[in-house]
Amino acid sequence: ARSFSLPLQQPADCGDASYFDISRLACGPCGAHQRRSAGGSSCVCQPGYRMVSRNDGSSVICEKCPENMSGVTQDGWNCIICPKGLTSEGKCKCLNNEILVERSTDGILLNEALCIHCNGSEQSFSASNPSGNRCVRCEQTFINVSKSCDCSSPNLLTGGLCFSASESLPPKGVATVRFGQLGIILTSAWFVKNLQSSASACWLYSNLTACQALGNMCVMNMNSLSSSTTDACGLFQYIYVHTARLGIVHSIAFWRNNLPWLYYGDQPGLASQVLEANHFPTIFSFKGTDKDVKLQFIAASFDAAGNFLKWQSLEGGILQLCPDTQTKLNAAYVFGTTYQQSCKISVSKILLDFANPIFYDLFLEYNGDSGQQYLWAVPVLNLNLQYSEMFVNQGSNTNSWLLTRRFFLVDALSGKENDLGKLPRVIRIASKITISIRLVSHTQRGTIYPPLVTIVYTDVLVQNPETQSVMVSFSVNYEMNQSEAQIQTDIALGVLGGLAVLWSLLKTAGWKRRTGSSIIDLQTVLKFLLFYAGDLANVFFIITVGTGIYWLVFFKAQQFVSVFLPLPSQEGDFVTYIACAFSLKALQFLLLLVSQLTIDIFFIDWERPKGKVLKAVEGEGVIKSAAAPVSIWRTYFIANEWNEIQTVRRINPLFQVLAVLFFLEVVGFSNLAIMDSSSSLTRSSESYIAPWSRILRFGVSAALWLAVAFFQIIFFSVFYERFVEDKISQFVDLCSMSNISVFLLSHSCFGYYIHGRSVHGHADTNMEEMNLNLKREAENLCSQRGLLPNTDGQTFQISISRKMRLHYDRIHETLTRKRGPARLLNSSANTFEQSTRAYNTMNKFLSSFIDHVHKEMDYIVKDKLLLERILGMEFMEPIEKSIFYNDEGHSFSDVLYYGNETTLLIFDILFFSVVDLASQSFVLAAILTYLQQEIFRFIRNTLGQKNLASKTLVDERFLI
Repeated sequence: ARSFSLPLQQPADCGDASYFDISRLACGPCGAHQRRSAGGSSCVCQPGYRMVSRNDGSSVICEKCPENMSGVTQDGWNCIICPKGLTSEGKCKCLNNEILVERSTDGILLNEALCIHCNGSEQSFSASNPSGNRCVRCEQTFINVSKSCDCSSPNLLTGGLCFSASESLPPKGVATVRFGQLGIILTSAWFVKNLQSSASACWLYSNLTACQALGNMCVMNMNSLSSSTTDACGLFQYIYVHTARLGIVHSIAFWRNNLPWLYYGDQPGLASQVLEANHFPTIFSFKGTDKDVKLQFIAASFDAAGNFLKWQSLEGGILQLCPDTQTKLNAAYVFGTTYQQSCKISVSKILLDFANPIFYDLFLEYNGDSGQQYLWAVPVLNLNLQYSEMFVNQGSNTNSWLLTRRFFLVDALSGKENDLGKLPRVIRIASKITISIRLVSHTQRGTIYPPLVTIVYTDVLVQNPETQSVMVSFSVNYEMNQSEAQIQTDIALGVLGGLAVLWSLLKTAGWKRRTGSSIIDLQTVLKFLLFYAGDLANVFFIITVGTGIYWLVFFKAQQFVSVFLPLPSQEGDFVTYIACAFSLKALQFLLLLVSQLTIDIFFIDWERPKGKVLKAVEGEGVIKSAAAPVSIWRTYFIANEWNEIQTVRRINPLFQVLAVLFFLEVVGFSNLAIMDSSSSLTRSSESYIAPWSRILRFGVSAALWLAVAFFQIIFFSVFYERFVEDKISQFVDLCSMSNISVFLLSHSCFGYYIHGRSVHGHADTNMEEMNLNLKREAENLCSQRGLLPNTDGQTFQISISRKMRLHYDRIHETLTRKRGPARLLNSSANTFEQSTRAYNTMNKFLSSFIDHVHKEMDYIVKDKLLLERILGMEFMEPIEKSIFYNDEGHSFSDVLYYGNETTLLIFDILFFSVVDLASQSFVLAAILTYLQQEIFRFIRNTLGQKNLASKTLVDERFLI
């Protein structure tokens, strides 16, 4: 590294006697009688010395001039006599209005330089040019005022122009510029030189360039209107008011003849009329031959001195300060494509690229009925007008806006205080430019209002340009009045919210009936609120999904433009609805988990002993006959199967997530969420990609989630569960083959019953007899499996009486007492024997209850009314007898994941959407959604297994 290193030296590091050698990139010494040149990359002779030879760099030979010829010619090669003295550089100088002559007309060098006076008499009217080497005709104002090239008192000389003291001049201008963001008011060198002269020339002579220059200075002062000061805008207004006799341009009342058009006027309500009274006379379409129409913006450009430069199309990035490809820059003006660009630019680059400000008057081009091209003036809203004295706040109220016309991108001129050649003290940058295209309300033909350009300027105090930077942005937004859509959303929310209240009241009434309570207490109110939270989550979900799909379909599929997407600032309510839906649905999901993890369940074993066995009685030394024990393995087997189906769902969660992600990222449905008019699923990497719409992202992802879930449910219901495997139906069949019924209580007095009593009497048998039983059942040689004779109904919803529930609780208390404090247990009894005795008691009680043994706790079997099925509640109260409702489906799955697929699916969709809206990443949302599914499935399995072991006395070690 040392072999290829060199010291860093800047040209400024070299002293007066050294120069910067561009070949060595280092400082080198100048020769004798030499000094550094103004550029710093070569040496020149000192004053009083002439050059003898020169080969650039330090290869200069200097020779001292004679005493009688101490001056040096302008080219530095010869010595000459200077009759009127020397400059600091040792060259000849002349008085004002004289030109220096060193050579005759044929090029012969004179011994003594001549200072020739320019003839300013009426025949010549000549004066020296700024370089002092030619006599030229003097400025016309000198001739008009003094009939000569002299502007002596009492005439007024300002800005290189001469004005008569007898003429009515505009007020004395204040050459200050206010930088409101920094709280700085400085005297501008440009304004000192040109303000008064431009105003006077514009006022007296209607000089077009001077009027434009005065207007530019007003724009540089942020169009600040004030009746108490005579700054640039004050002078402009003075001239504007007193030149009404000159008439207007193109029938535009605000455009005075000879003056630039700077304002639309300050009448209340004028801004609304300008922006909304007239429609832009062009129809726009997203489809057909007129698709991808570009907005033909064109600008008239002027320099600071008021000279017209040219007409410029905005294509090519004229207003975009951030660099980008030509294709992406031009995409800003494709109709319907929301465009956003932002970057950070160094102050040094700004000073280099925008040393002289350019001023623009913006128009939108269109074709008339006869094919003639016309221009529509585009108004400008300068938000920095809030720093003026008259317009204190350019708020959201359109009526208070002061619309302007002319604007600039960078002003590095007005912030120069003393020397126009030095760096400015302050620069002003258009840090945020927004072009707003607003759709006419209720249009069906793609009609828009005139565009509006909104500009925010940033004042930068220049200290170290190399390290300072400014964030700039440019955007094109498409807007429409969203108040009607908001009203419709509010109406839908109110109506559905009211229906949710009624539905929650019905649920609460059903819950009260199922709990066997008739008192409205605090628990009832809390339960109602919890029901309402879940139903309100569904309301928010329906509204947000409907809103997302509505904008997706109507925006992307429209031909003639009738709707524009809500702006990001208008999506706040939508995002709030999604957040509310997710929060409430998460609460409902957690309550669902809690309810499923606390159900009461017992497996009724119908198997009876086969014969008797001899058994030794412990402690007595005798042998007695006893009933043969019944195998517990069938109960363990059913318990394991129940444990396995607790988290079975109607869809495959992993396939659901992968399929949605595949369609979004691989097929390209995510491209439909981009804020442009294209409905293509593929985008070129070279083309501009518009920003995402959160509404469209939610609409696309939710629609895909629902579509994939719908097809999964259809597939599993129609094909897979019918021809491959139906775990819920198989569980019911397995109960019948195992001779075990399932008694479930999800509420105090409500639950489910699966009748698994074998029609063969025994299930604990060998393979040969089992196959024979199955064959007999297949040939209808035995009775049917149903609870009632000659029926197949095996699943029931049960509504039990309070007496039945109390008896159940007394037995169940003995099941759980073994887990109580040791001092409350019978120390002489074995805990295992107590559990076995309690299990046998519960099994005997429930089997006898099913067999109608307890007449005081009997039950009846009936069908539910249609309205009861629709409302999900029971009208009859089981006072004396319990009620078994025939269940044509498998409603016991309500205590499983399987029966709550709607809640689970909506929760997954909302979780996915919330993560995506927060991260703007479908991939991350898919990963986190699958992880939360697995986490909650693990929790449900683990705690559900513990509850199953606790309620059924099946040892948890046998649940695998």
